[in-house]
Amino acid sequence: MKFLAVLCIIFFTVAFSYANHYGCYNNSPCGAGRICHTSKGSCNCIEISHCFDVTLESSKKSEWDLNGTHYSQYDFQIKNNNLITDISNIFIGSNPNVVEKDYVQIWNIRRMENGELTLPNYQIGIPKNTTWGFGCILKGYNEPNLAIYAVTY
Repeated sequence: MKFLAVLCIIFFTVAFSYANHYGCYNNSPCGAGRICHTSKGSCNCIEISHCFDVTLESSKKSEWDLNGTHYSQYDFQIKNNNLITDISNIFIGSNPNVVEKDYVQIWNIRRMENGELTLPNYQIGIPKNTTWGFGCILKGYNEPNLAIYAVTY
């Protein structure tokens, strides 16, 4: 239980500064610190700290300097905690300080033109109670600090 509380606090802290433009029904954005959560056609804006169906965890795997440039490798895990329904789509935003030129490599995820991340075309979804992993190598010292903007079941 403590782990979930800490995890929720981390997600809330990371996401509060990002502008979430996804919204429900009248297309009014859910806003920072909230996830646009759609399940069985019903859409709700949920506080990140109250969303237990999906989690996003990150870890810095390594960092190094090469020819005067600093690099860091990050691994991410999207966990579908829903025991009944598969995730059909997810949209993830990143720290606005990390721009496209900072990404040296990115794998197992698709970066859209607006800079957000979503499942790659070859991945149909994330099955119930499973995890989808992806990663990246960034140039510089900015951390990606990803936040889930929207999820559809």
